[in-house]
Amino acid sequence: MPDIRHTPTAPTRAQRLAAGQRIDAHLHDDHQIVYAGRGVVEVTTDAGTWFAPGTRAIWVPAGTPHAHRAHGRLDLHLVGLPADDNPPGLDTPAVLAVSPLLRELILAHTRAPDEKGPERDRLLAVLRDQLRVSPQQPLRLPAPADPRLAAVCALVHADPADPRTLAGLGAATGVGERTLSRLFRREFGMTYPQWRTQSRLYHALRLLADDVPVTTVAHRCGWSSASAFIDVFRHSFGCTPGEYRRRGGPPAPDFGPTVE
Repeated sequence: MPDIRHTPTAPTRAQRLAAGQRIDAHLHDDHQIVYAGRGVVEVTTDAGTWFAPGTRAIWVPAGTPHAHRAHGRLDLHLVGLPADDNPPGLDTPAVLAVSPLLRELILAHTRAPDEKGPERDRLLAVLRDQLRVSPQQPLRLPAPADPRLAAVCALVHADPADPRTLAGLGAATGVGERTLSRLFRREFGMTYPQWRTQSRLYHALRLLADDVPVTTVAHRCGWSSASAFIDVFRHSFGCTPGEYRRRGGPPAPDFGPTVE
């Protein structure tokens, strides 16, 4: 990740990003919580890509070079915590479940980041408590190191609806199925079907953020039917795609001018 900007203090703030807008690679000496009040936020590090709708938040440990990207119109909420304050106890990036309470705490904390006082301290204390008990969610696309694995992943990313099995993808790239299966487990800690589901969910969230109809999203991302897509989405995010759209789009605080 070249040209990494060093910003020692991780900011606590809310800002609005236009669809497709990026925040270039940077790192902080602090930990940071990255949350999408609306839209989908993508965080990329050297180890892979993490993505989160409004039911999830991304934990970025201190010293981790990372970049942001907005999918759909993004209401981005950032919470910085000192390097010695690590409520989830994680030293690698992770996606955390966001309960309704944690969502409201993040929104309230980022609305007025410069406020001081006992009420502010109590709010942050409860926010920390919620982070301690927030379970991790498997919403990550690891970055492949082996070029043979990278070639297969590139084919699937280019066309999430590609119906080929791992054997078919191996034939297209000149690699044996057993070798690829071993690489998926060794590098990603998951099987090819598990990784493919993560990839399809990633693309589905991006399309939903751009208001693509659910049936079209299901078709473009390789599900056999809209109902099959809805079942996987509900299992992964706790709501249907339609409910996610309604939940993910409540009016957010006024951030001032849109960042373009």
